[in-house]
Amino acid sequence: MSDCCHHHHHASPVAPILGKDGSLYTCPMHPEILRNKAGDCPKCGMPLEPLLPDGGENSEILLLGRQFWLSVILGIPVVILAMAPMIGISFLEREWTPWAECLLSLPVIFWCGAPIWAKGIRSFVSLNLNMFSLITLGTGIAFLYSITMLLFGSRIVPGTRIGDSYFEAATVIIALVLMGQWLEAKGRAKAGTALRELLDLAPSTALLVGEEGETDREVPVMELQPGNLIRILPGGKIPVDGVVLEGESSVDESMLTGEPLPVEKSPGTAVSAGTLNASGSLVIRVAHIGAETTLSQIISLVAQAQRSQAPIQQLADRVAAIFVPIVLAISFLTLLVWLFFGPEPHVFHAISAAVSVIMIACPCALGLATPMALMVGIGHAARSGILVRSATALQRLADINLLALDKTGTLTEGTPRVVSIRTLGDLPGSRVLALAAAAELGSEHPLARALLLHAREEGITSPKAESFKAFPGGGISAEVEGNLLLLGSAKFLSEHGVQVGALDSMALEPGDGLVAMSVGGRLEGAFIFRDIIRISAAKLIAQLGSLGVRTAMLTGDRKSTAQAVAQQLGITECHAELSPAGKAEQFRTWKQEGYRTAMAGDGINDAPALAAADAAIAMGAGSDIAKETAGIILLKPSLGGIVSSIRLSRAILGIIRENLFFAFAYNIIGIPIAAGVLYPSFGILLSPMIAAAAMSLSSVSVIANSLRLRGVRISG
Repeated sequence: MSDCCHHHHHASPVAPILGKDGSLYTCPMHPEILRNKAGDCPKCGMPLEPLLPDGGENSEILLLGRQFWLSVILGIPVVILAMAPMIGISFLEREWTPWAECLLSLPVIFWCGAPIWAKGIRSFVSLNLNMFSLITLGTGIAFLYSITMLLFGSRIVPGTRIGDSYFEAATVIIALVLMGQWLEAKGRAKAGTALRELLDLAPSTALLVGEEGETDREVPVMELQPGNLIRILPGGKIPVDGVVLEGESSVDESMLTGEPLPVEKSPGTAVSAGTLNASGSLVIRVAHIGAETTLSQIISLVAQAQRSQAPIQQLADRVAAIFVPIVLAISFLTLLVWLFFGPEPHVFHAISAAVSVIMIACPCALGLATPMALMVGIGHAARSGILVRSATALQRLADINLLALDKTGTLTEGTPRVVSIRTLGDLPGSRVLALAAAAELGSEHPLARALLLHAREEGITSPKAESFKAFPGGGISAEVEGNLLLLGSAKFLSEHGVQVGALDSMALEPGDGLVAMSVGGRLEGAFIFRDIIRISAAKLIAQLGSLGVRTAMLTGDRKSTAQAVAQQLGITECHAELSPAGKAEQFRTWKQEGYRTAMAGDGINDAPALAAADAAIAMGAGSDIAKETAGIILLKPSLGGIVSSIRLSRAILGIIRENLFFAFAYNIIGIPIAAGVLYPSFGILLSPMIAAAAMSLSSVSVIANSLRLRGVRISG
């Protein structure tokens, strides 16, 4: 690779993203944090993720899974031993019971809990207090207190009983937190195989055209220079951006433009990396390579947008930053009050009450409030054919008030269909169709497929065709029952001496494709192709209106075509002839106007827009990259899924808010009781053991509330 090429490759905005080893890492919560090695986010303690994910289950998830299951296996006996005296199983209440609890809880606290401890300690060092700060404090104090009581209990505080340890509280907390962490990590890992797949779109080798008398040779695309000549064979992918020098062919550019009809290429026209050459062979001159191709620019747009949006900062963390210092202050105050004003034994009561405060405040219910509702809701969605790829997507979708729809493939079917047959000679329509179908049997062209499908639907059996010949970029010829048939554009027919004047007066809708047919040199008929509107489209737009969501249409298609579709559906705002970057730009405009936006689309050309919108929905039949950029994928290509996913996201958000309310309300009531407010008048004191049980109870109420989502009706 020469220096000039090398220099180009790195000067581009894509270079830092495309470190093959995924060399840069960022925090999903704080995209401004970039590190060149894996680790935890200094702000919130979440594990950093590679900018360009590698897709597989990573070691972090496997480790978290092992730690969680071990904490469950060891935690269950600890809880049974601790609870035994409370339920009246006296044979378990022995001298050795607390020692057994201690031994079983050691691996849970120190090995399983290690990642939690690391995050908690870091949060105190950096003063970014979060959920992990309280969990570390609660488990740490409970464990230290228990060990101290086990070893020196009767010496420090005469009259302590064996049961006064909180090993079970510490193990239960760690198991619950690990469960939340593990589920969250699994969800996030699925989210990132997108850009990897985009990179694979362009082929890795190219055929370099040989000098005079030499044969073509295959070279790696990396070695191509602007100005090189390369040959593209029929059915091959185009590796770089360039200009056609020789040959004619039709090229499928739908991955970039979303347009269903292939584009005819002849000398002088431009071609783009990653598009598919259909029929003819082309020689092209290389114009842009590597990071400068349109495809690479789309990749970098997507990567940029994926990172520029932090998920809503987890409410639990924002609250924890205020909550942690308050709880610590209350706990310290409780300790002082009991030491000076409490009953004998002072020290025992004081420590017990202070630990109870921290235990009951331990925000496990807070940590579960969001992941649990999401898990249940996302499972319910999957059964309804809605795949949710990120929690953030749901949170954002619930808030939207403007939805932009792509035209091709979203509002319309995305494949051209025959909408009418015009007879222009003596032959009846059915005969015109039968002859055309016979001739088209050998063709690869999408319009040929549409024609054959139409003939099949009409129940027409076609005669056999002989000596089929394709003229790339023009049309086809074939002999059927002794007649020479020509099918193709008006220009193609007139070049072969057919009078095509009759075609000029034909009224075409904007966006229609036309194929004319001559039999034995005489014009006999024309077929009109159109991308037809989905049946469910108008109903969807009405339902969106009732949800308070405004609809707009974005398309790369011609203005006239787009406006015709918009008018039929009653869509007032319509932007046409947009490039992929233009679609993304439109979202920035809407954001400045204060809209909360969502995009529904299906093509690679929609990827930058899907990434720029606040929430993104991909139609299931769409391209892989559209699915990868979108947070929500509809498996059934009906538009009703869009309405369902908005309803579902709103239901899930409602449950999350209720869950957070439960978690807080419970802390607000629990903390004063733990601190001993009721002791002077009622003699009621919470042991930390009961505080820990109450803490688990709040988690159970959150889980139970989340399960209500299973019954939500979302289809409309």
